[in-house]
Amino acid sequence: MDWLTLKSGSDVRGTAVGEGTVLTEEVARALGAAFVRKLCKEKGKKATEITVSLGRDSRISGPALLGAAAEGISQAGATAIDFGMCTTPAMFMSTITDGFRTDGAIMITASHHPWNKNGLKFFTEKGGLEGNVYMKQLADRIRKGLGTADDQPLKGLQVAVDAGNGAGGFYAELMEQLGASTKGSQFLDPDGRFPNHIPNPENPDAIQSLQTAVTTSGADVGVIFDADCDRAAIVDGDGKAINRNRLIALISAILLEEQKGQTIVTDSVTSSGLADFIREHGGTHYRFKRGYRNVIDEAIRLNREGESCPLAIETSGHAALRENHFLDDGMYLVTVLIIRAMIMKRRNERLGSIIADLKEPVESTEIRLNITAPDFRTVGENAIRNVLDYAGKDPDWHIAPDNREGIRISFDLSEKNDAGWFLLRLSVHDPVMPLNAESDIPGGVKDMLQRLYNVISDSKGIDLTPLKQAAGVD
Repeated sequence: MDWLTLKSGSDVRGTAVGEGTVLTEEVARALGAAFVRKLCKEKGKKATEITVSLGRDSRISGPALLGAAAEGISQAGATAIDFGMCTTPAMFMSTITDGFRTDGAIMITASHHPWNKNGLKFFTEKGGLEGNVYMKQLADRIRKGLGTADDQPLKGLQVAVDAGNGAGGFYAELMEQLGASTKGSQFLDPDGRFPNHIPNPENPDAIQSLQTAVTTSGADVGVIFDADCDRAAIVDGDGKAINRNRLIALISAILLEEQKGQTIVTDSVTSSGLADFIREHGGTHYRFKRGYRNVIDEAIRLNREGESCPLAIETSGHAALRENHFLDDGMYLVTVLIIRAMIMKRRNERLGSIIADLKEPVESTEIRLNITAPDFRTVGENAIRNVLDYAGKDPDWHIAPDNREGIRISFDLSEKNDAGWFLLRLSVHDPVMPLNAESDIPGGVKDMLQRLYNVISDSKGIDLTPLKQAAGVD
């Protein structure tokens, strides 16, 4: 077996049910044993001294894969502790929380991917708790943020929770325990086939479903998680979705209000309007490579070098706060936002008013160009290099000064400076070149895509059909 085919960034992922199954119990068993060997080497311990915690989301393949991974751990001589269904952030916390402090943790999940997929995420203290422990930690954070020891600090707030039939349904229970109404909440019961909508905070159908629930029930705020709760988004009381750039702007504004002059690390596809927003709120916007581990590791590096960076966040909803050990934890992010929503409720204000001055593009699009050549990375890198070479010769093409992934080019459109941009890059995992473009001018996206197509039209091994269609090229 080619084990590298299962690699997905820092995780393992593959089809686990039905035709084309590659993530089998045998594979999970082998990975469990291999993780023990890695922990022994890193920690200088014997296998009999190693403990590993395991958790899963609600997928139907989860129990069998968790059991197999636990068998592999035990067969390697270590102790496996089954925490059942929980969130990805909770599994990390099991490595650093007193009373647990396992040597490593494995989360069985495929995040927002379809029900027949699954995967394994591996953690050490550098990198679940039973629901009651994690809930207590979140509850303590809410009381601390509101400056109270009250049993019900959220009394008067209405929060609609959409768990997408994943592992996060207990968040509604937490809200109720803290005094909030959860009228409008939906899909809280785990169902590994995800019958109502994909558990994905970026998915339009999922967001629309929550928007309807919020406006119909009159909730002050709605929250939505992916299957393992490391990604999230919210909907304001007026039904407006706050995800992607809006979500980044919202949490950035809150953190920068606490301390000006800090750096916010994001992935590479964030908008020009977001950069302006962060600057106007007293911060520095630092774009980095796509991939949640990439942005987290860069934020940690910046802090280590003396640059204050409280947040690493992707437009997909992956968010890690310094105050939370830079753990990729969408539920913790939402909890920080719930605190602010309660404060603003008392002032008869909506959470979304914080980002009222965020400049959003008139047009935006994302296109995925499939690379058909076997050596997809070389083909993609050559195409990016060609664009970079051309941009260096054409004064109308402005190479972004913070170009850290692929090639980001801005344009002056209709005599307006930097009125549009595109970013062409290689996917972190797949033989695909994602292309993002935004414009502040109507028709600007089509104009920029036409210019790009003229530069890469001779590229071999890339299906340019989606670009041709979006650019209106015959």
